Amino acid sequence: MVAVGRRPYTDGLGLENIGLKADERGRIAVNDHLETTVEGVFAIGDVVRGAMLAHKAEEEGVLVAEYIAGQKPHIDYKLIPGVVYTWPEVASVGSTEEELKAEGRKYKSGSFLVRALGRARAAGDIDGFFKVLADADTDEILGVHIIGPRAADIIAEGVIAMEFRASAEDIARASHAHPTFTEGMKEACLAATDNRALHS
Repeated sequence: MVAVGRRPYTDGLGLENIGLKADERGRIAVNDHLETTVEGVFAIGDVVRGAMLAHKAEEEGVLVAEYIAGQKPHIDYKLIPGVVYTWPEVASVGSTEEELKAEGRKYKSGSFLVRALGRARAAGDIDGFFKVLADADTDEILGVHIIGPRAADIIAEGVIAMEFRASAEDIARASHAHPTFTEGMKEACLAATDNRALHS
């Protein structure tokens, strides 16, 4: 796969007509409320900083609407999942091992192979793995990385877990239907808590 990059589509929008200009990469500068340097003008999605993801833009649109309505919204950009719609699918949320190492944060890791799942075997779709990274002391989930079938769907479980600051043990103790691909998340969490996956 070759990716040559993407850029914001801001050319020809007439930004200069209201006193706005884009940076060298075509992005519009915004503050924490996604308001531009022109009061009352907001920008979201691919024309502002951050990942160019439709679901990020959706969250930003909601944030702007709630802010305008006088609420106090917030987005944790670390909890916006990234998905690559290849085969097998690739999805992740939160920190990578490299980021945790760079921070000097102690963590533990639990992995589980897709090929060990009954649903994967029945479907003949056995390539991939689940990886869960959790704080070494508190067991809070810090990152979830999945390669395999349904990764784009299953990553939502990791997002929800991290949104509520769940531990790997919390997810490991939650019943997951059998046979399903989502069992891989439970198994990776079991592996992260004392290496006790059931079906490895």
